[in-house]
Amino acid sequence: MIYFIGAGPGDPDLITVKGKKLIDEADVIIYAGSLVNPDVLKGAKPSAVIHNSAYMNLDEVIDVIKESTDKGLRVVRVHTGDPAIYGAIREQMDRLDELGIGFEVVPGVSSFLATAAVLKKEYTLPDVSQTVIITRMEGRTPMPPKEKLADLARHNSTMVIFLSIGFIEELCSTLIEGGYDPKTPVAVVYKATWPDQKVLRGDLTDIAEKVKDAKIEKTALTVVGGFLGDEYGLSKLYDKNFSTGYRKGQ
Repeated sequence: MIYFIGAGPGDPDLITVKGKKLIDEADVIIYAGSLVNPDVLKGAKPSAVIHNSAYMNLDEVIDVIKESTDKGLRVVRVHTGDPAIYGAIREQMDRLDELGIGFEVVPGVSSFLATAAVLKKEYTLPDVSQTVIITRMEGRTPMPPKEKLADLARHNSTMVIFLSIGFIEELCSTLIEGGYDPKTPVAVVYKATWPDQKVLRGDLTDIAEKVKDAKIEKTALTVVGGFLGDEYGLSKLYDKNFSTGYRKGQ
């Protein structure tokens, strides 16, 4: 049995209790060293063999897993944030299925959720946006035809953009082209919850320059939308005039 573990956004206290326990008990640890905070591995057994997958290809990762499980060793595969979002775990799970190796996925706190916490904002505000689009700029991984950023921008919903800070100028112009007002608020959070975290705020007309001045080139999320503003409707959930299954409205 192998466990895929979401290590959280950076702060080692934000890994789940289950994930931490599995890491501490593991005989073999394969972690995404380019993104996972190594402090997450503190507490691992002195005898644990640790592999940094930043230097490994898919075949090498699978070979380590197979050799280790064949020996009856406990293996964990540690990904940043939650592995379901840009974690490239499906290809690993499919290979394990082919080999007959059992696995379980332990979810983690995604960086897009940590970003909202850092900003002290709510993505889904009444009368502003009830939809969150998680996407990225097209790079070496092409976007499907109906998922071009300009097309998604037409919704004017809350947008969380991964893996795209290096294209921030093109990103902003594309969002405006797609339908966002140029003065739509934007925030960029670099390494949310890490000790060297940085937060930039602006709008689609000036955030690119702020990113350039801050020399942020990777490991940052861009979030866009009216949820960053101050105008919104109140939730019906706590409206004293609104009845729910637990209380009657006044």
